[in-house]
Amino acid sequence: MAEHRSMQRAALLDAARSLLSEGGTEALTFPALAERTGLARSSVYEYFRSRAAVVEELCEVDFPVWAAEVAAAMGAADGAEAKVEAYVRRQLALVGDRRHRAVVAISASELDAGAREKIRAAHGGLVAMIGEALEEMGHSEPRLAAMLLQGVVDAAVRRIELGAAEDPAAITEAAVTMALRGVRG
Repeated sequence: MAEHRSMQRAALLDAARSLLSEGGTEALTFPALAERTGLARSSVYEYFRSRAAVVEELCEVDFPVWAAEVAAAMGAADGAEAKVEAYVRRQLALVGDRRHRAVVAISASELDAGAREKIRAAHGGLVAMIGEALEEMGHSEPRLAAMLLQGVVDAAVRRIELGAAEDPAAITEAAVTMALRGVRG
């Protein structure tokens, strides 16, 4: 029974990722989740009390995976500057991943204070990761620089997500260049 519930919950989360990445937060409804998973709509409520609860669990499950991928890319880089570059490149490479598209859609949605705090804490983990590399570079204010660097990444993510006129590779190169010049200064 517990294994069945776990599988159903995983199927609901997978369906939620798909709905968010395909149609944004408006697409994430309990009837749509029920249709995607073959469950009765009332059954969806047995797993999640609200859309916000689905969103919160997606953040808890997916953000650590995404952050681990960024951390692994940074860990494979040689030297602080290479870590900064890996930090930017890996995040931008993940833009096409549906987990990322779901997180982006989630961040634009209406969330309760608890869910927003979990997202802030997860982003704080990313900022702390890059802060260490900036400190290693001798940056006088590594936390501030890390937050500003994440702002460059976030702007590039939005540009790619919007399907801007520029090629995603060009956006990535511009973000890397801007990030490296900014943290050297």
